[in-house]
Amino acid sequence: MGRKLKVTAAIMIAVAAGVSINNTSLLAPHPGGKPVLLAHRGIAQRFDERDLKSDTCTAARMLPPAHDYLENTLRSMHASFAAGADIVELDVHPTTDGEFAVFHDWTLDCRTDGLGVTRAQSMAKLKTLDIGYGYTADGGKTFPFRGKGVGMMPALSEVFAAFPDKQLLINVKSRDPDEGEKLAGVLTTLPAGRRSTIMVYGGDEPIDVIRRLVPDVRTISRAAIRSCLVRYIGYGWTGLVPKACRNAMVLVPINVAPWLWGWPDRFLARMNGVNSAAFVLGPYSGGGFSTGVDTAELLARLPQSYSGGIWTNEIETVARLTGKSND
Repeated sequence: MGRKLKVTAAIMIAVAAGVSINNTSLLAPHPGGKPVLLAHRGIAQRFDERDLKSDTCTAARMLPPAHDYLENTLRSMHASFAAGADIVELDVHPTTDGEFAVFHDWTLDCRTDGLGVTRAQSMAKLKTLDIGYGYTADGGKTFPFRGKGVGMMPALSEVFAAFPDKQLLINVKSRDPDEGEKLAGVLTTLPAGRRSTIMVYGGDEPIDVIRRLVPDVRTISRAAIRSCLVRYIGYGWTGLVPKACRNAMVLVPINVAPWLWGWPDRFLARMNGVNSAAFVLGPYSGGGFSTGVDTAELLARLPQSYSGGIWTNEIETVARLTGKSND
């Protein structure tokens, strides 16, 4: 082997070794502690998730209930935090009287005894509805929560008042930039310390507005998370963190995680260093992001002593399995 070739080989080996050292978790500081648990919709009624479409009425395909909590209610949120959640996710819609209603569906027809588009109503009107009206696990033969959800749809202001020091994730359900501006107006009235405990995700357009008007609130949108992960996989080996990953909520499908440079500890440290919080989801299958890490089998796919974020629809189960249950 010629001298020049030997030098080239030595340089390549040194570079490869440097990249490896820079991206291994073996030498990265381990933050310790237990995972950060995010309860999606709080404690909620589960439903058959097969062949879902954007307009599927999930309340009409509820699984046999194991509890009597309804999603997006103050009661459910209280129970989620009591069960071990660090963060509770909730959905919002602007109302005609200047509030934000906490409710999942774009329309009222599926889940309530009302009709019409949620954002076309006043908060006062929404307070009169029965949000448990449409739930059925037997094709409409029985409705176990009918009459039990009257007046239980909260306003976002009520959630802030009920949980003044708890971490919240707000889901903007539209792609309307005006909604982003309205929510930004609400968030800017909060103290800076309170804003640091709130994250927002949703449609690209409203999230872009919130990111611009309230830059200290961590955000993510579908386009941003795709940009974040693709770019990080592309050049994260350098230690550089893409702009889309900064001051963000970084959602990581569990089957994509091993492809991230420095997974888990060095990756988590890099995200923390740019004021971002990373949360593992269930597997990405090509059709969209999965719902959450909801079973012992999925949880077992995370590295031992993993201390990052976990997104789950089964907060009671996952809190118990991770040792965070308050029972």
